[in-house]
Amino acid sequence: MEKTIKKETINILDVEVYCEHSINEKPLIILIHGFLASTFTYNQIVPNLSKHYSVLLVDLPGFGRSEKSTTFNYSFENYTKLILAIMDHFKVKDAFFAGHSMGGQVSLNVAKYAPERVKKIVLLCSSGYLKKANRFLRYGSYLPLFHWYAYRYFQKKDVRSVMEHVLYDHSLITDEMMEEYKRPLMEQDFYKSLLRLLRHREGDLSTEELKQINTPTLLIWGKEDEIVPLKIGEKLNEDLPNSELVVYEKAGHLITDEKPKEVYKQIVNFAK
Repeated sequence: MEKTIKKETINILDVEVYCEHSINEKPLIILIHGFLASTFTYNQIVPNLSKHYSVLLVDLPGFGRSEKSTTFNYSFENYTKLILAIMDHFKVKDAFFAGHSMGGQVSLNVAKYAPERVKKIVLLCSSGYLKKANRFLRYGSYLPLFHWYAYRYFQKKDVRSVMEHVLYDHSLITDEMMEEYKRPLMEQDFYKSLLRLLRHREGDLSTEELKQINTPTLLIWGKEDEIVPLKIGEKLNEDLPNSELVVYEKAGHLITDEKPKEVYKQIVNFAK
């Protein structure tokens, strides 16, 4: 990432939030990562994006280098309040948004609650139509040792095999990439915050709610996405009244790593 990108941790809504930013006279684009991810998601496109835009990347609380808070409410509504408070912190009136996976739902929620602050949205393999966690998991999350079971579950997961599910081209998997995705999983508090997310997270926006979002939206998808299948992108494109869908073959869920030049060009052409 270029030297002009400043990296810092700021306190927003009583939680420590890690940000990377270069904010100047250029239009701002806010980039939001997905579940179990971080600002690293945009590592391949930010150097080029920052030539044309101010950029602001955020590690959502519970993920990346942000605080794994045991008091923060991890609902989409509260994530929305957090993003708006971050915009206020940096004295930003409005911005373009890009959201990958769960970050797409966060971006859509910002557009739902504060449409005047969202110029356009780019949804990158965005999650969609997920229901609230089932009652068993929500109730189980209150058990004293439930976070320990979650820790044991994730520790058994092989990071490389997980990466092979999110990338179509396995040759793109690097040690740095695996280390970035594994690092938060080593923090004990991550599992406590994960359980709070399980309790607090509402379902994704419904068809009826999506149809009320008139913000211009570009959906970019990998045809071979195993995490959020293309049919989700097609339904989102159908439900959002002012959207278009672009699909890349031989690309999976981590579209920013597999098609960085293409995604960069699509964003620049769209966010004008």
